[in-house]
Amino acid sequence: MPIRNWGQEVSSPVEIEKTHNAIATSTGMSAFSLIAHDALRQLHARMGFALWMVTRREGEDWIVLAAEDHGYNLEPRSVFRWTDSFCSRMVQGLGPRIAPDAVAIPEYASAPIGQYTKIGAYIGMPLHRPDGSLFGTLCAIDPQPQPAAIAAELPFIELAASMLSALLAREFDMADLARSNERLLEEAETEILSGFHNRRGWNRLLALEDQRCRTFGHPAGILIIDLDGMKQVNDRDGHAEGDKLIRLAAAILRSNHRRNEIVARLGGDEFGILLMETNDTDCHEIAKSTRNSLTQAGISASIGMAMRDPTAGLPEAWERADSLMYMEKRGRSQSRGARDLFSLSAALGDDSATHIKDAGSGVAHTTDRNQNI
Repeated sequence: MPIRNWGQEVSSPVEIEKTHNAIATSTGMSAFSLIAHDALRQLHARMGFALWMVTRREGEDWIVLAAEDHGYNLEPRSVFRWTDSFCSRMVQGLGPRIAPDAVAIPEYASAPIGQYTKIGAYIGMPLHRPDGSLFGTLCAIDPQPQPAAIAAELPFIELAASMLSALLAREFDMADLARSNERLLEEAETEILSGFHNRRGWNRLLALEDQRCRTFGHPAGILIIDLDGMKQVNDRDGHAEGDKLIRLAAAILRSNHRRNEIVARLGGDEFGILLMETNDTDCHEIAKSTRNSLTQAGISASIGMAMRDPTAGLPEAWERADSLMYMEKRGRSQSRGARDLFSLSAALGDDSATHIKDAGSGVAHTTDRNQNI
C-alpha cells in the first residue's frame, strides 16, 4: 500500500522496485540506477532534507552515484574524500544513523566535510555488497537541524537501504552474466593471430564496462602494452618471425589472464588489458607481474597504466595509458642511443631463458599513475 505522510502519498520501496524492474527491461537502463533515483525522490518527499544521495566508497574516494538535490548544487558524479565524510564515522559506529542536530554529535561536528558544507542534520545507512563488505551509503543532509521526531523514520530508511543492498547483489550477478553473454560475440571480434579481442571488440566492451562503472562506481584500470623492436624483427627476420613474437606475447598474457580482465590486440604490436573492478594498488601489481612475465620470456615491452577517473571515463583512461606507454617507449629509445638493438627474435628460439637486452625496466616518472610498474 502507498504510505501517506505529511499529506503526501508515497510508494513503498517494494512497489518502486516492481515498477522499475519493468522499466529497466524496456529501456536498457540499470534497474539499480532507476530505483536509486526514485527511492531518493520518495525519501525526500517523505522526510524532506535538502540532499539525498546513494554513494560508493572506493579506497579514499567517496563517489556520488545518485542524488536528489534541493539546494546544495552538487555536481553530477562528484567525488569527495571518504575520511572527510560523516558516513565514514557512521559506519564505524562513531555517530548515530540519524542525527537531527548533527553539530551536537562530536564526531560529526569535527568531520572535515562540515568545514566547507553546512550540515545541520544527517541521515546515513550503510549499503553492502553480496559478501557483506561495505559498498557505500544511503545518506541525507540538510543545512538546518531537524525535529527529533525524524528518528522515528529509522525503520523506513533501513528498509530502503536493505532493498538497495539486495538489488545490488542481484545486479552484480546480472552484470557477471551480461559479461559472459557479451563475450559470446568473440568469433566476429577475435583477432586471429593472438586469439584475443580485436579493436572492434575492445571498443564495444570498453563502452559497456564504462556504463557499469558510472552506475556502480566500480574502479577500473587500463594497461597498454607495446612490444619493443617489432619493426626491426619484421625488417631483419621477416614477418613470420614477427608473427611468432605476437603469438608468444599473447600466450604469456593469456597465462596471466584473470576472470575480471578483457585482453585485446589493438593493432600491430600493441595490446590492451581492461582491469575490471580492480583498484589502483592491484592494477600496479598486475602491471608489474605482466612486465616480469614478458621479461622472463625474453620480450621487452613498453607499458602504460592509468586508472579510470570517476569524473571522466574509461576512454580517457585509455588515452592516458597510451600516452604513458609512448612516453616510456621514447625514453627507452633515447637511452639506447647508438647501441645495436639485440634481436628480439632470439626469444623465439629453443632457449626461452634468453633475455632481451633493453634499456631497463623503468617507466616514465612524470605521472604518478605509471610509476613503479
